[in-house]
Amino acid sequence: MTDLWSDRADAYRNSAIHAAGEDLDLVVEWCEPGPGVTVLDVATGGGHVARRLREAGATVVTTDPAPGMGADTTAPAESLPFADGSFDAVACRLAAHHFADVLTAVKEMARVARGAVVICDNTFVSESSEEADRLRDPSHVRNYGVSEWETFFELAGLAIAEERHFTRPLEIEPWLSRVECSGEDAARVRELLGDRVVDGWMPLPTLVLKGTK
Repeated sequence: MTDLWSDRADAYRNSAIHAAGEDLDLVVEWCEPGPGVTVLDVATGGGHVARRLREAGATVVTTDPAPGMGADTTAPAESLPFADGSFDAVACRLAAHHFADVLTAVKEMARVARGAVVICDNTFVSESSEEADRLRDPSHVRNYGVSEWETFFELAGLAIAEERHFTRPLEIEPWLSRVECSGEDAARVRELLGDRVVDGWMPLPTLVLKGTK
């Protein structure tokens, strides 16, 4: 998976839905960036969270399991190479559905945070939608429901301080082309998504959670 994501680096750096959005604004706001504030951006991908946090004056360290993403440290979310309480806040946006062990990852983020953990991800819709996600991108593990996310935070020792729900509009064709899903696979993905897709767009339910220690 690491080499695969290195190959996709430019596609995610240039992805409109990753580069902007109300969810991105909220992740940055809830990290409370400013001079003297340190933030770890986990699974940084195209680096959009890190860029915005740095623009707001924070000192940011990035991690990603894919070397091609150009993060400061190459590491999986489940094993962060930092001491306990190393950062004022830890952020992770639109990546957790790829994690092999999401609970371990949340516990690691809580461990290295002094204050807050802010996570944003797509949420579960249906098993057919999960099948579509895996067919489009075999690195997809699972989208989790809101109650599952709340449990992950609780088990990681995080009290939920803020919770926000969004519906983001996702354009299907760029979404498929970003991971080079085409032909019969793309046709099957569209079939599995069914009436979720209207005029080439799909509503994407998204959750942003802020937990404090």
